Amino acid sequence: MYDALIIGGGAAGMSCALVLGSAKPKAYAANKTIGIITHQKTSHLQTALFNNVLGLAPGTTGASILESGKAQLSNLYPHIEQIENEKVLAISKGPDSFFIKTNKSLYKTKIVVIAVGYTNLMTIKGLEHYIEPHPRAAIEKDRIWLKNTDHLIEKNLYVAGTLAGWRSQFAMASGSGAHVATDILTLWNGGKHAKVHDKVENL
Repeated sequence: MYDALIIGGGAAGMSCALVLGSAKPKAYAANKTIGIITHQKTSHLQTALFNNVLGLAPGTTGASILESGKAQLSNLYPHIEQIENEKVLAISKGPDSFFIKTNKSLYKTKIVVIAVGYTNLMTIKGLEHYIEPHPRAAIEKDRIWLKNTDHLIEKNLYVAGTLAGWRSQFAMASGSGAHVATDILTLWNGGKHAKVHDKVENL
């Protein structure tokens, strides 16, 4: 049983995982079991080149970020389980949890974050009735979103990134994933607003 399971290892999913991972020193997050299914083959980062993102050196590729993101998560927050080489096929809801079926395994989790791409090729069964045309993409591109309110589809079921209705910009997708993470941390913190910052120690 996971407390939170993130589906998707692109900008939104990895950002969500990093923020959740960084909260481990907090009492409300210390004993949480968190995982991320790092499926990246369909991520638009595979072909991305960044020259206009604050904090990234011009010429940084999306492909390099996909790899460095997994390494960063593993090195800094090894308690976050990275599930590789699995594709999610279906999501179903139980009385107090969700079941995530992949091509290899079945997982149970209290909270789900869906952070996969926004193309109409998204084929996770169980989400069909949430799918609508994307509100911020050209109609001819045939993009989709999962209808949500402030990233929440229904109780304990979140969506992040372009699939949440945001435009396809790296900073937006990353911010969306971080937003969802802080909402989850706030939930774990008994409803008290939570965020995690690292600070430079005074010399």
